[in-house]
Amino acid sequence: MEAKKSKKADLEPKKFIFLEIGLILALAVVMLAFNYRSYERTSMLDIQVQVDDTPEEIIPITKQEVKPPPPPPPKQVTVINIVQDDVEVEDDIEIDVEADQETIVDDFVPVFDEEEEVEEMEIFTVVESMPDFPGGDAARMKFLQENIKYPQMARESGIQGTVYVTFVVEPNGSVSDVRVLRGIGGGCDEEAIRVIKMMPNWKPGQQRGKPVRVQFNMPIKFTLQG
Repeated sequence: MEAKKSKKADLEPKKFIFLEIGLILALAVVMLAFNYRSYERTSMLDIQVQVDDTPEEIIPITKQEVKPPPPPPPKQVTVINIVQDDVEVEDDIEIDVEADQETIVDDFVPVFDEEEEVEEMEIFTVVESMPDFPGGDAARMKFLQENIKYPQMARESGIQGTVYVTFVVEPNGSVSDVRVLRGIGGGCDEEAIRVIKMMPNWKPGQQRGKPVRVQFNMPIKFTLQG
């Protein structure tokens, strides 16, 4: 049987070429498909939220109280004393009914009540007879030892020394104007003043046979015993 196809129309020899071209096109399509990127359009909104931890101030509701008006002041009552016509009223003012413009009037001189000036007695430092504690110096030392209490603050801080005190012995023997000339602190100064004020009346100092005020200085020693 004679074949009717020509050799040019026969595609059988070119089958392999067409296969390669098809594979190349398919591979290219696959490569393009993998490399293709699609972006989804989204709207991004940046919101920052700050939390305020400050406690809210609660303002109390106050009710203004209306104060009642103050009571009216008491009425002043004027008391009129009625006297008889024959009662004589003492009056230190003299009135000259016949005075005229040419009458000479004396200058008015106010009268002041003179206050009595109290003379303060002089304070002596050295007199003929110096003040003395009742019973002498031995009794004075005994009085100080029995009545002085060592202050706790000075004891804990280890404070010790001599407090110099000055005071005035009055003419009646009492003690006044107690002051510290030189102290050591720690409560010792106050304790020395307290004990001096507790002293009984002294024998007052005398000058020319009369009791006078005398300034007296006294050292008081505070010592811690180990």
